[in-house]
Amino acid sequence: MLFLPTCKEAAALLIASEDRLISLPDRVRVRLHLMACKTCPNFERQLLTMRNALQQWRNYTVDETENQG
Repeated sequence: MLFLPTCKEAAALLIASEDRLISLPDRVRVRLHLMACKTCPNFERQLLTMRNALQQWRNYTVDETENQG
């Protein structure tokens, strides 16, 4: 069952992959979809940007702001 997911299904799998390891067939399907789709790679980059921003926020301390001022 290696059909390409719709954009909605690919987005759901990308979001799910933030929380858990998705199955190999689903990972392959998403990668194939990302190669064929013009808009979903942008969505994936947006997810990565949000993940990185949240990681930086989690590591943020008050000391960093005191050193900047």
